[in-house]
Amino acid sequence: MKSILSTVPRIKIANLPTPVEKLTHLAAKIGLRELWIKRDDLTGLALGGNKTRKLEYLIAAALAHGAKSLITTGAPQSNHCRQTAAAAAKFGLECVLILTGNPPQRYSGNILLDHLLGANLVWCSKEAREETIRDVFQRQWSEGKRPYLIPYGGSNPLGVLAYAQAMLELAEQGVDVDWVIFPSSSGGTQAGLILGCKISGVSARILGISVDLPAPKLQERIHQLLSETIQTYSFPISVAQDEILVEDSYRGEGYGIPTAADRQAVYEFAREEGILLDPVYTGRAAAGLIDLVKKGEIPKDASVLFWHTGGTPALFAETYQRLFSPLE
Repeated sequence: MKSILSTVPRIKIANLPTPVEKLTHLAAKIGLRELWIKRDDLTGLALGGNKTRKLEYLIAAALAHGAKSLITTGAPQSNHCRQTAAAAAKFGLECVLILTGNPPQRYSGNILLDHLLGANLVWCSKEAREETIRDVFQRQWSEGKRPYLIPYGGSNPLGVLAYAQAMLELAEQGVDVDWVIFPSSSGGTQAGLILGCKISGVSARILGISVDLPAPKLQERIHQLLSETIQTYSFPISVAQDEILVEDSYRGEGYGIPTAADRQAVYEFAREEGILLDPVYTGRAAAGLIDLVKKGEIPKDASVLFWHTGGTPALFAETYQRLFSPLE
């Protein structure tokens, strides 16, 4: 099955393999026998993150398509949009980012980086997003730019392949763990890690901490992505929906609204290990990890790997600065 991955076009963008580090101080503080972190915040490409791996496959497909521009969408502080804008700049493509919400009075965090990277920012309501994407795509097509549309979060079969490859990378690094925990939202990263386990024979439990969706909806999304990927590339395996592990107890008041536990987890990683998390994705997943250990749902004698999916530029967004500033 590994040979199937090698047949899909991919262009080098990320700094790989990303390091795996042992978090001794934090493990001791939360009472866990062994805690590791996979540093996909260090993939490079405009401050890195998990989407860089997906873009290796997506940009290869866009160039094969003859695209002169990329179109994608996300929330205002989208890490996926920032990395897509960087990839577009790197390969000489135009980039249109369709962001949901109202434009801020002042750019900060990822929005500032989108601007620096030369992306064209189009703002719309969440309800008007699909119509806006269609309008932008049609306009760019009529202008001869052969736009390539990258889905939300880069989560399609190509994005899934990227994280199947990432799991093979982890297996080659020789870190044997009982659990792999990470933030899950658009589903591509989790689908890829599950597929990678099937390919490599890794037996770790793959647990996504939902940052926004209820578990059944996210499980359904991941299962659909897996099924589409397996069918598209003829992998001789199957994955049942009940094999997909999602914990949705840490969503708080919803997407992009950090809870007190989310903020505390950001502090814990920073002050115990010198590692910066973001307040939307990795902060929420880390809060979930810490609480699951505290409650005994993850045994204290387990070996756990936290997959850092990046996102730290959001710490510098005006929206979130106030949450961590002692002057507020």
